[in-house]
Amino acid sequence: MDSIKMDRNVVFIFSFEEADDHVTFYSDKTPLEKLNYACFIINSIFNVTPLEKVHRNITFARKHVK
Repeated sequence: MDSIKMDRNVVFIFSFEEADDHVTFYSDKTPLEKLNYACFIINSIFNVTPLEKVHRNITFARKHVK
């Protein structure tokens, strides 16, 4: 299977005011589209893909008995 490459020909240039105006960008999106954007941002922050399993390690903290 060939590797998929991103098309880098499309470029958007915004002013700082337009780029900061995320309220109007998301106002016309459906809840599912908003959720997809949120998942993409979270995956980008944690550098994971949607196909990876989530690490569910539980850490307990409790006080020591004196």
